[in-house]
Amino acid sequence: MRNLAIIPARSGSKGLKDKNIMLLHGKHLIAYTIEAALNSKLFDEVFLSTDSEKYAKIGSDLGASVPFLRSVELSTDTASSWEVVKSALLNYLEVGIEFDTVALLQPTSPLRNCEDIINGYAQMKIKNANAIVSVCEVDHSPLWCNTLPEDNSLKNFLNQDLIGQPRQSLPTYYRLNGALYIVKTDYLLSTDNIYEDKCYAIVMSKENSVDIDDEVDFKIAEVLMKQRKI
Repeated sequence: MRNLAIIPARSGSKGLKDKNIMLLHGKHLIAYTIEAALNSKLFDEVFLSTDSEKYAKIGSDLGASVPFLRSVELSTDTASSWEVVKSALLNYLEVGIEFDTVALLQPTSPLRNCEDIINGYAQMKIKNANAIVSVCEVDHSPLWCNTLPEDNSLKNFLNQDLIGQPRQSLPTYYRLNGALYIVKTDYLLSTDNIYEDKCYAIVMSKENSVDIDDEVDFKIAEVLMKQRKI
C-alpha cells in the first residue's frame, strides 16, 4: 500500500504572520509535523504543499518533498484543505504516481507525534475504514453552553435537568482536533463528504491536540514542548 502525507503550509496567515515557519522551541513550526510523518515510516512521500519558495526550501531541508508549488487559486484563505489535497493527488497522477491513502497533517498541530499517525493507520486497518479522523475530549461540555439574549438573562440558559448534576455524571463529548485525517484516495476523489461512509474517529490526548491559531495557542504549545523535552 502506497501512502502519501500532505502537509499544507501556505505563506499567508491572517493571525500570526508566517505562522507555519515561526520558531517553536527552536524549530520551525512545520518541522514537527514533517518529523512526525517521517518518523512514522509509513509514507512513500511526505509532501509539503506550499505557495512559497522560502517555505519549500525550509521543508526540503527538513526532509519533505516539494516537487511543485501550490497554485495561486489554492493559496487563498478561502481555499479548503481538501481542494488542496485533491489537487495534489491529481498532480501526482499526471506524472504517473498513484497512492492508496493520503494523510492530511496540518502543521498547526505540532504536538501530534508519529505514534498518533501510526495508531491512526492501525485503526484504519482494524475498521477497514474509508477514513480516520482524530478527535479529542472537549474541555467543557457543550451542555453547559447556550446563546444569550440581548439583556444577558440566564433564565432558561441551562436545561433544568442539568441543574444540580455533578460534572462527572455528564456524557463525554469530543471535538475534531484537526491533527490527523487519513483517507483512501479512491474514496476521497469520489466524495465531497469524507464523514459519510465508514469514517471512524481516533481519540488523541488533549496535550497532543493543541492547535495553533493565535499567539495564546503558540505560547501554550511552547510550554508543553519544553516540558516534553525535559
